[in-house]
Amino acid sequence: MEQRIRRHGFGPPWLRGGPWAGAGGTGDGPDGYGNARLPWITTVVLAVFVMVGTGFAAEAQPDREPLDAFARVLLLAGPALLLLRHRYPVLCVFGVSLSAMIYLGAGYPYGPIFVTVAVACFAAIVSGHRGAAWWAIGLLWASHLLVGHLLYRFLPPGGDSAAPWGPEAGVSAWVAAVLVGSELVRVRREQWLHDRRERAAAEARRADEERLRIARELHDVLAHSISVINVQAGVGLALIDSDPEQARTALTTIKAASKEALGEVRQVLDTLRTSGDAPRAPAPGLDRLPELVEQAAGAGLTVELANEGEPVALSPGADLAAFRIVQEALTNVVRHSGSRTAHVQVGYGTGLLTLRIDDAGPATGDEAGGSGNGLAGMRERAAALGGTIEAGPRPDGGFRVRAALPLKPKETP
Repeated sequence: MEQRIRRHGFGPPWLRGGPWAGAGGTGDGPDGYGNARLPWITTVVLAVFVMVGTGFAAEAQPDREPLDAFARVLLLAGPALLLLRHRYPVLCVFGVSLSAMIYLGAGYPYGPIFVTVAVACFAAIVSGHRGAAWWAIGLLWASHLLVGHLLYRFLPPGGDSAAPWGPEAGVSAWVAAVLVGSELVRVRREQWLHDRRERAAAEARRADEERLRIARELHDVLAHSISVINVQAGVGLALIDSDPEQARTALTTIKAASKEALGEVRQVLDTLRTSGDAPRAPAPGLDRLPELVEQAAGAGLTVELANEGEPVALSPGADLAAFRIVQEALTNVVRHSGSRTAHVQVGYGTGLLTLRIDDAGPATGDEAGGSGNGLAGMRERAAALGGTIEAGPRPDGGFRVRAALPLKPKETP
């Protein structure tokens, strides 16, 4: 409740931060007015307009009190307070209304002094202090009615009579126009600020999504390649003396795996350096599964690859996600399974692409299936396409990863 009172400016001053404060009680408006420079130029122009215009208006109102020094001070007080309309809108609107109230009560001529009230009211409403503006202009209007129809007997000019009720309709229309116009501008500004915040939030979300995408790509590329390199390095060290030829084969596999990893990492980084440009090399897809099988074989893993259904050309996003899911699953087999065999099945169904990766187990050291990062990356990739991932132990002690992705064929021009 207190937050709602503060936001809309209604309620007593101690809940609004007091009449001296801007939005939030800090002297700053909600849109940065507190940091703006004082509006000297517009204020000086307005002060000249009020002084000169009131002089002309006084000539047409000989029955009102003549403009003396006190009247000049009151006429200048309003524009002077308008210097603070951005930093202290509540103080400004009440101060300007009070000066106008005293001016009218002293019997001075009607004139452009009401323009300062309108400007102060507008600044208060636009900066979020609606309650203060409505109270200030309402009190000024009430005092005008009170002076014109009740207290005129006791206030200058002498011998004045009650004001006619007819012109009050024009005064009421002027008050309503000021308030309604200010509210319309406030609503439009709030909508503009809301749209700007929404755009900033959307840009932040896109940046986060891009960051996660790059993190997934780097994780999948490096985890697979480093796992192959680690296994082959172990083989090379173990056989370097007893079987130099096999050690040479292991080093050749390391070289090929590292070269491919560097190429894919470079491709990911190129998308950062050349934002908006097409990638230099096509993203990997299911057509590269045979290469993945060869790499796994280089790490000592035998992979059986099978297809079900009629293959369909997939969209780039789905093709890449499917490849990365298989790659991550095989990487987990290499790193965490005692089995040296894996079975990969790719199924093309009606509107659904299914991937099933099985290994016979058992787990070595860490839990089968790997750490949470790889599985989390798989789930993120599948969820981004509206699919699902199921991963867990098999009854026979192995581990199974099953992915279901909506089948969206590649669009042809």
